[in-house]
Amino acid sequence: PVLCSVLQMELEALRSIYEGDLCFRELSPVSFQYRIGESGDPKAFLIEVSWPETYPQTAPVISMDAFFNNTISSAIKQSILAKLMVEVEANLGTAMTYTLFEYAKDNKELFMENQPVNAVTSVSNSIAIGTSDVPASKKKDKKEQLSKTQKRKLADKTDNKGELPRGWNWVDVIK
Repeated sequence: PVLCSVLQMELEALRSIYEGDLCFRELSPVSFQYRIGESGDPKAFLIEVSWPETYPQTAPVISMDAFFNNTISSAIKQSILAKLMVEVEANLGTAMTYTLFEYAKDNKELFMENQPVNAVTSVSNSIAIGTSDVPASKKKDKKEQLSKTQKRKLADKTDNKGELPRGWNWVDVIK
């Protein structure tokens, strides 16, 4: 679908404003995602804005259904969407995607004030601890299973820092 000139201008403006911004993602020429907050922040959330054919005369479709938001309670999602819709009403008829993303960034703390942080952080900590323990224990087991001769062979192959000599994996082209 060919975008009308107003949408084309807004699309180009969004691309230039958010160029290099890791929080911004263009899903399609009429659909955008913006992450409010750092990726490790338990109060971070993702807003998805899609433009219907009649935008900007009609409201864009604002969604928080992204998997990224699955730790946020539905009541908080509803309140964020309601506050964003008030902003949409105030800006009908104008390009408002940037305005919405900035409004959400400015009001992040207000939006998420009722979001329980402790539950989220404790879950992520336990996951991080659980995954980091598994590979470490596997490595320890492997080292203990080497016999003295295996260790000696390994030491002969490597230099005193434990690194293999330069060219050990080179392929002989002449063969």
